[in-house]
Amino acid sequence: MMKHLAFVAVALGTLTGPVLAHAQLVEKTALTLDGAKRIAEVAEAKAKAEGARVVIAVVDEGGSLLLLERLDDTQVASVNVGIDKARTAAIYRRPSKVFEDQVKNGRVSALALHGAVALQGGVPIIVDGKVIGAIGVSGETPSQDEDIAMAGAAVTASFTKP
Repeated sequence: MMKHLAFVAVALGTLTGPVLAHAQLVEKTALTLDGAKRIAEVAEAKAKAEGARVVIAVVDEGGSLLLLERLDDTQVASVNVGIDKARTAAIYRRPSKVFEDQVKNGRVSALALHGAVALQGGVPIIVDGKVIGAIGVSGETPSQDEDIAMAGAAVTASFTKP
């Protein structure tokens, strides 16, 4: 009986081993520094065309900063706000405006969400339906910040995988 159980255990291990190993790894698309530069470049061009003085922050999917630009004469306070907007959009996988709208509509508990900032201007960067990062813009009106961020995020439609 013991030999039979040992054989079954070995057989199951042989059959399920490759399946389990495969289940532990996932291929993911990642935002590169070159990609972040391209996103910021497009956002910067839009900001300059509009005479906007903004900070542009690009983060990876986990909200870690990849790139930061502070256009000339932009208020210093916008640096951290831009990063926070981008981080919110990345880790919550939705525009930071969602949280601002929730607060405006009376859901003040949204202010207690860890790592979320309820300010418009953070936009996820999406490729093949997956969030691979985010861009946050701060310095002008909320809607102008978001428009500039959306212009930068939209360039990812032209990105290709190696």
